[in-house]
Amino acid sequence: MTRPLTIALDAMGGDIGPDVVVPAALRMLERRADLSLILVGREDVLAAKLAALGASGRAGIVIRHATQVVDMDEPPASALRNKKDSSMRVAINLVKSGEADACVSAGNTGALMATARFVLKTLPGIDRPAICTTLPSVHGSTHMLDLGANSDCRAAHLLQFAVMGAELVRAVDGIERPRVGLLNIGSEEIKGNDLVKEAHTLLSKTDLNYIGYVEGDGIYLSPVEVVVCDGFVGNVSLKTSEGVAKLIKHYMSEEFRRNLLTRLAGLIALPILRAFSQRIDPRRYNGASLLGLNGIVIKSHGGADVLAFENAIRIATIEVEKNVPQLISRRLSSLLEQRLAS
Repeated sequence: MTRPLTIALDAMGGDIGPDVVVPAALRMLERRADLSLILVGREDVLAAKLAALGASGRAGIVIRHATQVVDMDEPPASALRNKKDSSMRVAINLVKSGEADACVSAGNTGALMATARFVLKTLPGIDRPAICTTLPSVHGSTHMLDLGANSDCRAAHLLQFAVMGAELVRAVDGIERPRVGLLNIGSEEIKGNDLVKEAHTLLSKTDLNYIGYVEGDGIYLSPVEVVVCDGFVGNVSLKTSEGVAKLIKHYMSEEFRRNLLTRLAGLIALPILRAFSQRIDPRRYNGASLLGLNGIVIKSHGGADVLAFENAIRIATIEVEKNVPQLISRRLSSLLEQRLAS
């Protein structure tokens, strides 16, 4: 008898830890009875949380004890060297051993990437894993990578990111030939630094559906499914976008509270505002994939609430069911064969 799809959850990671992870796990099990979730962390804390929620002995959930927790500001090297029994490390070890099909953590991003890379290793043909997330766009959604794992890249790394992003979209969204764009300061051939220009040349020679350069606003406005950049640029772009979204929300809230007339206008517009808020709700897009690893690891936002962490678990289940690492590995092998033959 084959075991059910199993996800290991770093239950102690993130800014909130068990208070978010445990309820999110229970909500996910309500949606999928065929799922098995392993809560990794301090057994006494997790058992008490399950009891408080009336879920002691709940089918589909088991606890795996871990004595340590990786702090959110802990240097990755320190976590890797000194926290071998952390909830993060144990959860990733479960993927390595085959007891779990994927790991989800809201913990320290640098430590998660360093630990996952050390334990799981990278896929053949991948020099560096990349962080990829989904962003809303006028055409549906855009997958963007890298978002901070690699601040210094070579053109070959950007090519690998493009392959990984395209395979993720093909598997998860069912788009056979996703459009891939390279983030740049302009769409003209003469624009960009040496890294971007060299990557453009490499991408143009592949069989990817490469559409060329995409400017910053194109992440949200251009008809493109994958946007590729180095981790420094990607992280700045993401954080800037998050800041602008919060600024717009702040200004709108201020204006609707300005006086009685604007309050009435806000009341009339409430259904539209709620629909707008839901469409751009970052919780619906929570869960970044650490692509390029020999296993599936999903990074949740550190401050994620229950809905957001539940979405990260959902993304992990999709990637397991679609065999994303195997698809990436196959595509990279095919690309290498094409380059050797040319």
